[in-house]
Amino acid sequence: VQLVESGGGLVQAGGSLRLSCTASGIIFRSSVMEWYRQAPGKQRELVARIFTPHVTLYADAVKSRFTISRDNAKNTVYLQMNSLKPEDTAVYYCRSDTAGKDYWGQGTQVTVSS
Repeated sequence: VQLVESGGGLVQAGGSLRLSCTASGIIFRSSVMEWYRQAPGKQRELVARIFTPHVTLYADAVKSRFTISRDNAKNTVYLQMNSLKPEDTAVYYCRSDTAGKDYWGQGTQVTVSS
């Protein structure tokens, strides 16, 4: 099983980034896919979750700014991040939950400068 994130980087406040996570070795279409983040000195926190193409959940801190989506044909989940703030700076991780088994990606750094 492998989850590979990409799309992180350095962006100014107010800017946008799109993260991608491509999975292999799991039944992607049956998996709940999530994005977490961990800022320095803080606990890892759930950012967004997608059950099906139309059922999503967001942390209050990112509602109306972030959008999670998935492409089952490409085994990929996305996180579109708009109106980024310095407090969004963190390592972002992709997680899959497949029949009770969870897997994590290696993370991608997002840095938002003020």
